[in-house]
Amino acid sequence: MLQTLYDYFWWERLWLPVNLTWADLEDRDGRVYAKASDLYITLPLALLFLIIRYCFELYVATPLAALLNVKEKTRLRAPPNATLEHFYLTSGKQPKQVEVDLLSRQSGLSGRQVERWFRRRRNQDRPSLLKKFREARWGKLGRVELGGTVAFLLGGELRYAQEKPWFYDLRKVWEGYPIQSIMPSQYWYYMIELSFYWSLLFSIASDVKRKDFKEQVIHHVATIILLCFSWFANYVRAGTLIMALHDSSDYLLESAKMFNYAGWKNTCNNLFIVFAIVFIVTRLVIMPFWILHCTMIYPLEFYPAFFGYYFFNSMMVVLQTLHIFWAYFILRMAHKFITGKLVEDERSDREETESSEGEEAAAGAGAKSRLLANGHPILNNNHPKND
Repeated sequence: MLQTLYDYFWWERLWLPVNLTWADLEDRDGRVYAKASDLYITLPLALLFLIIRYCFELYVATPLAALLNVKEKTRLRAPPNATLEHFYLTSGKQPKQVEVDLLSRQSGLSGRQVERWFRRRRNQDRPSLLKKFREARWGKLGRVELGGTVAFLLGGELRYAQEKPWFYDLRKVWEGYPIQSIMPSQYWYYMIELSFYWSLLFSIASDVKRKDFKEQVIHHVATIILLCFSWFANYVRAGTLIMALHDSSDYLLESAKMFNYAGWKNTCNNLFIVFAIVFIVTRLVIMPFWILHCTMIYPLEFYPAFFGYYFFNSMMVVLQTLHIFWAYFILRMAHKFITGKLVEDERSDREETESSEGEEAAAGAGAKSRLLANGHPILNNNHPKND
């Protein structure tokens, strides 16, 4: 049974165009081709990335946060209360007024004291500013630095890849497909990207949880599937272009987040505007009109459509849908910034104040001023790590 499933999974018609077999992709004459077994290394590399991340955040990001004067807010802890804690853990973090009245009678506290307890308890669960800063410092910046180190060790292989005609003439991406050998730079680019996304997926439960948590999980899973499939089916040239396109904007967002947490408002604002422009151009213009055109239209000029063609492009559509989802928030935030208005980002999860609900409503103008001083709310959230 297992052998039958194995044979069916690796059936050539699922992965390769008609009249081609795995034998056509065996290494020969000094030419090396992508093999499924190559990806085994990504799982131990992902674990290594988690260890590197821990050391990086502890010995690099934390001292850098101190250097940039990233300060933590003093949080008042909710006093121990078994009744309220049990409700918080089992029934919900934001009790309704009827529940507040019931809890008030059960705990012997006033309604206002119960509401204040829940506000403090919710704030305890929110990630600290230092944690957000360290995650932003690791994010795409960490991967770009690692990738740059590997590129240096490879002696200019990535620059050599950029000199290939298929890097600019997208029709040439499919010339001779799938009999296309890979370069060392492409091999390590894939291994680093895939290992990094595995590590993000492994750590996502302990990372700062955003309101777009489900979209982040979908993004990571779709990216891992795309990377694995493109390697199996030797879509390596197309995959290299897609990864390079996604990496071009994300490090700008992570840099903007860092300066936002450090209170460098002008630097943060400028980086965010640059990021928004690069994101829109790469994800909403180049991605659909060049890259998707390259993966959907050009292949049919060289071989008939097969299952892998439809599967790969279906996953690309999933990613493009997520790009549109995130672009909506980015454009909203950029518009409010340019026009001098501020509307709270729907994804943000800011720390609550100590004032009561009535006091908070009365202090609305002051709260808006504090929001403006805190920079862009969207920068307090994770972004498509693409891609």
